[in-house]
Amino acid sequence: MYILFIVLIVIASVLMILAVLAQSPKSGMAANFGASNQVMGVRQTTDFLEKFTWTMAISIVVLSFAATIAMSSHTRSQSKGDNLIEQVMNSESAIPSAVALPAAEEAATESAE
Repeated sequence: MYILFIVLIVIASVLMILAVLAQSPKSGMAANFGASNQVMGVRQTTDFLEKFTWTMAISIVVLSFAATIAMSSHTRSQSKGDNLIEQVMNSESAIPSAVALPAAEEAATESAE
């Protein structure tokens, strides 16, 4: 379920990027030439793109919260068994303390002499 939310977030992000790039700027030098855009229903397209951008932004936020909830339940189901790291840390036979490294033994005998 977590992967599904991540895929939906990526799709919504790409759609939002495309919607933002398709919008015309509201100010600046391009606004002076934008008066002709009001003809033939282009204003409705601008309204649609703005509403679509807000919808995608809200959906990304909601999907992010849903992915966080799904991730925490996913990790809880995996953490019922011991992790490999916890097994290694808790096991007494992981690194025997009686075994010394040969280089350390040589250095100890050379410094003792």
